[in-house]
Amino acid sequence: MENKLTKFDIVKEIANKTKMREEDVQIIVEEFMKTINRGLAKGLNVYLRGFGTFYLKKRAQKIGRDIKANKPVVIPEHYVPAYKPSLHLVEKVKKIKVIPSKK
Repeated sequence: MENKLTKFDIVKEIANKTKMREEDVQIIVEEFMKTINRGLAKGLNVYLRGFGTFYLKKRAQKIGRDIKANKPVVIPEHYVPAYKPSLHLVEKVKKIKVIPSKK
């Protein structure tokens, strides 16, 4: 199995720790994610102290290839979402020696 933490897992953990209903936590987590998405869609950086920064990274214009027509295609410059972890998070992850396998 993969080592992963899903939104479902996050909701369950927060609900257990806060003693809130999972349905209420689900709404909060969804709104949190929507707020980050809306901010990025408006061109805003999202700073979460101790966690990291979501920001927009500019991709330069480049030439691609249309495989079907075998012709060059111009891919215009555009932005893509990116994430930079906080130094605190980087230091915590550096301390991991082995990633435990989930069974």
